[in-house]
Amino acid sequence: MKLWQKDFDVDKKVETFTVGKDRELDLDLAPYDVLGSIAHATMLAKVGLLTEDEKDQLVAGLQQIYKEVEAGDFEIKDGIEDVHSQVEFLLTERLGTVGKKLHSGRSRNDQVLVDLKLYMRGEIEQLVDKVSTVFGLLNKLSEEHKELLMPGYTHMQVAMPSSFGLWFGAYAEALIDDLEVLKGAYKVVNKNPLGSAAGYGSSFPLDRQMTTDLLGFEVMNYNVVYAQMGRGKVEYIVSNALASIAATVNKLSMDTCLYMGQNFGFFSFPSELTTGSSIMPHKKNPDVLELTRAKCNQLLALPTQVSMLTSNLPVGYHRDFQQIKELLMPAFGMLNDCLDMVMLMFSNITINKDILDDEKYHYLFSVEVVNQLVLEGVPFREAYKQVGMDIEKGTFKPQKEVNHTHAGSIGNLCNEEIAAEMQKVVDGFEFKSLHEKLKALLA
Repeated sequence: MKLWQKDFDVDKKVETFTVGKDRELDLDLAPYDVLGSIAHATMLAKVGLLTEDEKDQLVAGLQQIYKEVEAGDFEIKDGIEDVHSQVEFLLTERLGTVGKKLHSGRSRNDQVLVDLKLYMRGEIEQLVDKVSTVFGLLNKLSEEHKELLMPGYTHMQVAMPSSFGLWFGAYAEALIDDLEVLKGAYKVVNKNPLGSAAGYGSSFPLDRQMTTDLLGFEVMNYNVVYAQMGRGKVEYIVSNALASIAATVNKLSMDTCLYMGQNFGFFSFPSELTTGSSIMPHKKNPDVLELTRAKCNQLLALPTQVSMLTSNLPVGYHRDFQQIKELLMPAFGMLNDCLDMVMLMFSNITINKDILDDEKYHYLFSVEVVNQLVLEGVPFREAYKQVGMDIEKGTFKPQKEVNHTHAGSIGNLCNEEIAAEMQKVVDGFEFKSLHEKLKALLA
């Protein structure tokens, strides 16, 4: 069954090629398709295209399908093209003619658009929760290890003193900016395309503000042509937000793979979280973090892939957009998996507290010695030259006391302020009001 089918059958090869992975991916869209349909049916009754009794039947039937989706009892049966067809088929099978009235004033184009936007809202909320959890762990580790020094590097050379508190805290704060980017993407997602139909509106007197309110959208995509033009653009913006988070997790994974190696030995993980070698009995490989790094690199390519699918398309709907689903929808799961692995690994990290006893880190403190001379009245350039000469002659003696007190430095990490900033960003998503709107649709 196809919503557009008339009195002929499509060639089987054409059908297989054009449907692609839609039936598989559409299972994830099913709850959102039902929610969008409840809002649409409610609106149709208000504008006189359904009677109240017809609306009540449709809403009750859709709520039952939603329960089946939640229970895992919903499937897209063989011969049915997609989730939209399956929902309409079930309604017609159960309610008769009234089930055929639901599609009035709606196209599969705006139906897919609203499904995807509702889906992306839900996935973004899950991401915000997971990123916040990872942030909390990193912020906690930063506070716990704020006084434990570690080497800092520039150009991969030993540079200046850092601390584990500073290192963990840097990645915590990076996630705040990533969520700021995600919040911007969320605002673009949170606009209602329903009622734009095939991209040119409808001659029915649709109440688009009503469906906007019912579905908890902040605002609608007003121009119906632009609502359809948003297909691909919205996914591109969201993919950039996913890539921003992935870039932070990628760098964190790379640092960790490097620093747990024997040449650094800054920290370690339990044997059960690492893998071994088939030939070298001493190996404890960071496979989890290496795969996290690789998957994050894949996510960094996502915006380019989405852009390449849409960059040369004129206005209007094109089947090319279908391919974006196959890229974007699995990407949410991939990023969630990476965040889960970060939580697992860093919840079990063991810090080496004796790193700086190694003589090769003595030069870390050269700037500290220069600064001490400056505090004693020696001009900076002269102090710099004096310490440099001592290093060249092999007479340099480090002073390992570090006294950094300004905001954001080793001795003043500002972790409370950073946590407050994160909370402010998370609160800005306002998910609670959205939940209340969607809950009302199912009441």
